Amino acid sequence: MAKKTSPLLPSTAELLNQFGERLRLARLRRKLTSKQVAERAGMSPMTLRSLERGGDGVTMGAYLAVMQVLGIELDINLLGQADTLGRELQDARLSPKARPGAKLYAKLPLPVAAPQLNEPTQSYEGFTSSQTLADLLDAAPKSDG
Repeated sequence: MAKKTSPLLPSTAELLNQFGERLRLARLRRKLTSKQVAERAGMSPMTLRSLERGGDGVTMGAYLAVMQVLGIELDINLLGQADTLGRELQDARLSPKARPGAKLYAKLPLPVAAPQLNEPTQSYEGFTSSQTLADLLDAAPKSDG
């Protein structure tokens, strides 16, 4: 019997639901039926239905098989590519002597997470548009230095 995985947090489950919906929309844009995609991906139509609804019981391999059928399998390379948190944790473990300019940076305050903006200029949740960033720079006080 397969080992049961821990349940997803509601926010993570919602991300999976959104991913499934994006795959469904990609299928519809290509004018492929669910039966065609399921056959080409080597799964039952019921598994594809669960996948498109963001089912957490569907294997990663099944998601990749559907992505392959849709021609977007290389998008998997984008996941975790930047790993900002991992890089910050790694840099925090380096000794001050090992990092160039560490004494200078040690005196600076730690960065604070940006607040979540809910403006119409925001393109993705958590990411601010370039126009909003430009407005923030224009509103910043000018230094004399």
